This record gives sequence, C-alpha cells and structure tokens, in this order.
Amino acid sequence: MIDDPLERLRAAVHRTQETHRTSTGLGHEDADDDVGTIGTDGAIGFDPFPLLEALHRHGVRAVVIGQVAGIMHGSEELTGDLDLLWDGNPANAPALAKAFASAGGPPVEPESFLRPKVPFTVRGAGGDCCTPALPWGDLHVPGFLDRALTATGRDGLQVRYACLDDLILMRRALGRPKDLRRAAELERLR
Repeated sequence: MIDDPLERLRAAVHRTQETHRTSTGLGHEDADDDVGTIGTDGAIGFDPFPLLEALHRHGVRAVVIGQVAGIMHGSEELTGDLDLLWDGNPANAPALAKAFASAGGPPVEPESFLRPKVPFTVRGAGGDCCTPALPWGDLHVPGFLDRALTATGRDGLQVRYACLDDLILMRRALGRPKDLRRAAELERLR
C-alpha cells in the first residue's frame, strides 16, 4: 500500500480515469446507496486536485470527508465525488467562493455557502460542501474540524482530511450499505 495519503488519492484518480465509462445519465444525487457515485457520470474525468489546490491557494480551512478521505486513509473503493466540511463561519465564505470559482465553478455569492449543504460542480469534480449545521445526528461535527489530519504533497499542497475514527463514525451514522461496507474496511485498516 502507498504510504502517502495524497499519492493514494492520485493513484485512485488515475484508476478511476483508466476505467472506460459510458455516460449513464445519472448525476451525483442519483447515486445508488450500494454502488455510490462511482456508478454516476461524476466518475467520468473525476479529478479533485484542481479544487483541492484552489482551496489551499485561497487559505480555505476545509476538510475532505466521504470516500475521498477514505481513499486517503487507504480504502480501495473508488468514488466519483468530493465531499467537504468547513466551519460555516461567514467571515471565511468569501475565500471559499473564490476558491470554487478559480477551480472552474460558476461565480456564486459567498453567502450561498452558508447553507448547511451546498451541492457543487467544478472542473474535474462535483460533490457537497457542508457545514456543521447539517443535521449529523448525535455526532459532534465541529470536533471533526479540530481533529482533521493534514497531508502535505511534494509540491507543498496541503489537504486536510477527516481522521480515521471520525470518518468511521460518519459512515456508521449514515448507515447506507456503501457506508457500512466502507466503515468495515476502514476499521480493518486501523
């Protein structure tokens, strides 16, 4: 297994791009609860790095969650979306909006990111950008931001991602077949 979390992600992106896919007509919101977004059109050309680089460049304190974080921990399952968690502080919304726009997203008002969950599409990736205001059940999500890990690439890129225990908790709380399967895989990796 590759030791570096960003290199794991690069290898997964490469494997996703190598897979010959045909358009399914399915979008991010149509993802199957068992297969996930790898079975949607979001997986065609999936590359989260332009957005991750833009977030870093603009100083945005966002945390990668979902399957991209799982891959960074060593999960072998591929994905076709990028899910993010940020603190929801209005003072940080302008930098977030600038990062998304510079990554090929449509220009949006910073206030639009203050909603609990904002679906997005940028060059190479789509997904959800969430705040702790999204109902997460009994989970104390603000702590996820504090416990996030940071991966630093050879080029200086820094990507924050959910720690393994928090990611497992999120997976178990969601409870869909893909989440339970991925939580079990992450527990084996622990």
